[in-house]
Amino acid sequence: MRSGIAAGHPATAEAGAVILAEGGNAADAAVAATLASCVAETVMTGLLGGGHGIYYDAATARARNLDCFVAVPGLGGEGRDVALLALQVPFGTELVHYAVGIGSCGVPGVSAGLDALWNEHGSLPWPRLVEPALRLARDAVPMPAAHASCLHMLAPVMTMNEGAEIYAPGGSLLEEGDLLRQPGLVAALESLAEDGPRGAYEGTVGRALLELMEERGGLVTAEDLTTYQARWSDPVELDFCGYRLLTRAGLSDFRAAASRLPALRGLSEPERALALVAALLDEIPEQRGTTNVSVLDSEGNACALTTSLGLGSGDFLPGLDLHLNSMLGEADLITRDLEPGERMQSMMAPTLAFYGQEIVLAAGAAGGTRLRSALLQVLAGILDEELEPQASVDRPRMHPAGTLVHLEPGFEPATVAALESAGFQVRTWPSRHHYFGGVSVVTRSAVAAADPRRSGGARVV
Repeated sequence: MRSGIAAGHPATAEAGAVILAEGGNAADAAVAATLASCVAETVMTGLLGGGHGIYYDAATARARNLDCFVAVPGLGGEGRDVALLALQVPFGTELVHYAVGIGSCGVPGVSAGLDALWNEHGSLPWPRLVEPALRLARDAVPMPAAHASCLHMLAPVMTMNEGAEIYAPGGSLLEEGDLLRQPGLVAALESLAEDGPRGAYEGTVGRALLELMEERGGLVTAEDLTTYQARWSDPVELDFCGYRLLTRAGLSDFRAAASRLPALRGLSEPERALALVAALLDEIPEQRGTTNVSVLDSEGNACALTTSLGLGSGDFLPGLDLHLNSMLGEADLITRDLEPGERMQSMMAPTLAFYGQEIVLAAGAAGGTRLRSALLQVLAGILDEELEPQASVDRPRMHPAGTLVHLEPGFEPATVAALESAGFQVRTWPSRHHYFGGVSVVTRSAVAAADPRRSGGARVV
C-alpha cells in the first residue's frame, strides 16, 4: 500500500504528506495536518475549536472514535450570565441567526484530541509534528477561492476585534490569492511545541485564554481546562452496498440516512435523485466553519478527523492570533439542558469503510446540515456506483431542506422535473458552491480526493 491524505487546503494536505514521507503513520500525519489546518484554514477551524475523529489501528484491527468536541464551560465558576451578540449571516440565499462574543466560547477540545491521538498511536516526536504548521505560520498562506468566499460571508464576526488586522489588513478583506498572515500563531505554535499539546490547557495558550475570559467576562474556567480530556469510544457499524461502514452516532445521524439509501447503481439520474432525497430528508441543525483530514498509511492504519470553531466568537487571544470557538452560540446544537463539563452535540461523522476485514477508505466531510448529504453522495458514488474518488467528489450535489431541494448546476432537466412532480420546490444554484459541503477521502488503492468546493488538496506518498 501507498500512503495518502486528503484535506481542506493544499497546505494542510502537504503537511501530512511530509510526515508520511518521513515514515510517520496515519496518526502522525493527521496530527500534523490538523495543526496545519489551524494555520491555513482559520476561516474554517482552529486550535481552540472541537472535533470528532475515527482511527483504525491495523496491528490490532481495532477502530475507535475520538471525541474532542467542545464542552460546556463553568466548572468551579460562579454561573454568571453573559451577554451575546446577535448576528445574521448570509449563507447562499438564506439569513442564518447566530450569537457570538466571548460568552459563546466553550471549552476547546482540538489540542486534547491531538494529544490523545499522538499518545495512543503516534510514532514521531511531538515537536516534529508541529513543525509543518510552524513553517506555514512563519511564511503566510495564500487564500484559496473557497476560503475567500467564506471570509466575505463571515466578515462581520471575523473582523469584530483582533481579527480585523488579520483578515482585513489596511481595511480591505483578503481576496483569493492574497497572503493570510497570522504572526501570533508562530508564538502559539512555538509554545505548543515546547509545552506539549496540554499547553492549550495548562501552558502559555491556556493561561492566555483564562486571562481573556477574565478580561471580557467569558465562562471558561481553570477547572474546565485542567479537567478536559478527549474520549475514545467504539464506533457504530452498518452494512452499506456490501461494505462495512464504521462511523459515529450524532446529530447528523449519518448511519440512519445511509441505512435508508437503496442501491443506486443502474438508476437513471432522476431515480437516483429521488432515492437520495428520500434517504436524507429530515431536519438536522446547522453548524458552520468545519474542515476534515483523511489519512491512510502504508501499513493500513487510517484516520479521519473533523474539526470546527463553529462560526467563531470574534475574539482572538492577543499576541497569539487564536480565534475562540462560538459553539454556545449555535443554538441548534443545544438540544437539552447542559451542565458544565458535559460535551456539546455535533453533526460530525468521520467514517471508515471495510470490505471484509480490509480497510477500503477513510472519509469525512464539512458543511453543517449539508455534511451528511455530501458524505452520503460521495460514498455512494465510490462504493455503490464505482466512480473514481475524485469523480465522485466532483459530481454535482443536491441537498433537501424540507420541501426545498437545492441543486448544483449540472443536473438533467428530467431530474428537476421529477423532483417537482414529487412535490418539491427546486432551487438550482448558478455555480458549484461550498454550501454543498466539503468531502475529503483517501483509499487503499493510493487514490486521494479533496473537494474543490472548499479548495481542498490531496497527496499520495
